[in-house]
Amino acid sequence: MSRRFALFLAVIAAVLVALTLSNIRYSPWTHSTARPVEQRGPLSDAERANIELFERVSPSVVQVAVRSGSAIPFMQDEGGAASGSGTGFVWDNNGHVVTNNHVIQGGRDVAVRFASGEVARAEIIGVAPNYDLAVLRIRNPRQLPPPVALGSSSELKVGQSAFAIGNPFGLDQSLTSGIISALKRRLPTDSGREITNVIQTDTAINPGNSGGPLLDSAGRLIGVNTAIISPSGSSAGIGFAVPVDIVNRVVPDLIQNGRVPTPGIGIVAASEAVAARMGVEGVIVVRTAPSSPAERAGIRGVDFGSGAVGDVIVQVDGKPVRRLSDLTDQIEQVGAGNSVRIGIKRGSETRDVNVQVVDISRGQ
Repeated sequence: MSRRFALFLAVIAAVLVALTLSNIRYSPWTHSTARPVEQRGPLSDAERANIELFERVSPSVVQVAVRSGSAIPFMQDEGGAASGSGTGFVWDNNGHVVTNNHVIQGGRDVAVRFASGEVARAEIIGVAPNYDLAVLRIRNPRQLPPPVALGSSSELKVGQSAFAIGNPFGLDQSLTSGIISALKRRLPTDSGREITNVIQTDTAINPGNSGGPLLDSAGRLIGVNTAIISPSGSSAGIGFAVPVDIVNRVVPDLIQNGRVPTPGIGIVAASEAVAARMGVEGVIVVRTAPSSPAERAGIRGVDFGSGAVGDVIVQVDGKPVRRLSDLTDQIEQVGAGNSVRIGIKRGSETRDVNVQVVDISRGQ
């Protein structure tokens, strides 16, 4: 190739490169001016309702942190190890905050952080392990957000909307939404008893949401988020909340007395599996506690000598009892210090007895 021809090719290549760069520089997709923003239409009614709900309720939702070492997580200036964190919400104008018992269990000091970022120390006023509820009181509260409005869990319907505000995985406030998936679930607690009438929801609930409010579409409290079922430990669409009707019954006792009575009549009952194997519908009384109201009322347990089944509780105040949770639910609604009419089946006969309900956590 001659030197002159090589020079000619180099000139042609340079011209082509210049033309290409010129086209790129002035092409529409490389223009130096930002594209105009397309204006959207108005928000939908559902979007506006969700925004209004969050803006109204979120100031009353707090992050709860507990320390078992020498520091609380978001008080970084102190250093140390913390045992847990979760969510809570303002209950009243006196600085009381409701959360789960398992959030603060085993902790020494507690602090809460508001949506504004303000951090305040709190003290544990009372716990109710049977309901996985606890009440804190903020020390030296300044201007508090308003309490979360209360709804009623007895009016809930499967399929209606549900919203959760909390601090999943320790993140700042998060809003999730879904529906009420089921009602009247039973949830075991660490104390060995069951919470009845528990709300099931597919609203995303993750670690850190515990103790936060479950709300209806009006922004009213309908439950306290407490547990999930998940093989991975993250939301699998099955979350549970303690119904607000139980919360509204338990929290005043915790504020006033630091504890909540455990209503009972003093019986030991057979498991549901045993009753099912025997083909019995109701609560089989295995034995009665000495000097208990059940013993004084003449209720009989199993005759271990002959192996004969004793009394089977089939009604409480005229309402059917098919399992132990039916019995405990009705007795809790009656409350310690009142009497209840127990329908028992003894052999082929059925009769009613009046039994005093007492606080069995204090002994007989």
